[in-house]
Amino acid sequence: MTAPLRVGTRPSALAVAQSGLVAERLRAVGHPAELVTVATSGDRSSAPIPQLGVGVFVSALRDALVAGEVDVAVHSYKDLPTAPDPRLTIAAVPLREDPRDALVARHGRVLGELPAGATVGTGSPRRTAQLEALGLGLRVVPIRGNVDTRIGKVTSGELDAVVVAAAGLRRLGRIDEASELLDPLQMLPAPAQGALAVECRAHDSGRGDPELAALLAQVLDDEYTRAAVIAERAVLAALEAGCSAPVGALADVVSDWEPSPEGGTDAYRIVDRVSLRAVVGTVDGALLRASATGNLDDAEKLGAALAAELLDLGGGALAADGGPSPLNAQPGVDR
Repeated sequence: MTAPLRVGTRPSALAVAQSGLVAERLRAVGHPAELVTVATSGDRSSAPIPQLGVGVFVSALRDALVAGEVDVAVHSYKDLPTAPDPRLTIAAVPLREDPRDALVARHGRVLGELPAGATVGTGSPRRTAQLEALGLGLRVVPIRGNVDTRIGKVTSGELDAVVVAAAGLRRLGRIDEASELLDPLQMLPAPAQGALAVECRAHDSGRGDPELAALLAQVLDDEYTRAAVIAERAVLAALEAGCSAPVGALADVVSDWEPSPEGGTDAYRIVDRVSLRAVVGTVDGALLRASATGNLDDAEKLGAALAAELLDLGGGALAADGGPSPLNAQPGVDR
């Protein structure tokens, strides 16, 4: 009998649910799989994310993968640092769950019904900037913790509302607790929000398994989700190099018509394109927005070009001050 694939996961309920989806897909095509929990420094600490640094929710999982303690690691894609790890490869990006943010509020209120001065909890600079830009007079309160902890602050009356990722609520079977799913026109999500990254050891590492990487890609990978996430994270990667502001980005794959190179009776053909929107907050509290559309194969270039446009729009207001960028603290906070 084939030995089960060991699927590494963080111990939180959400991480286990996400990794369980991957394990179930593998079992469904005849490959035994079991979950192996790996505690990360982010799980063991209650300190604010900016104090913990980049990769606090992924480094232990990656180390376990490199050491051969697990065969596959499943991450919330937005938790991954933008710099690639040469020891590993992202073999699959499964079909994305709902990328939107969700409001969980007392008495089932939607965002527009919260009174001025209402307390809204979030650990995300991105959400904070966009909430404040709405001009509703809300008081944004920094919080940390898992979904239970955050929603518990609402049910206990400590806060009037919290904003969490809709994908997490859906994967936990708790989406009915959301008062409102926030339209991206109001609040753009974090780059790669709702997407998973399934990693295995890279072939170049000397310990890679190309057959496993091919299996993961065949069973799990969704090319449209991968293209969208690549574009979104390219925005983040480019802005991290010279920006100290919170970033939101969302890409969709859309069908479009273009002239056919063959011409004749088939003068036009349908092609898939990436439609990308992004927002970045400036040091003076303003929000800059931009959008662009490009070819599916040019998703990374599209994201980098849109980031350059945002930097041009912001000028010195987006320049880093030489210290650590708060963007480096963004992975892991948009739970």
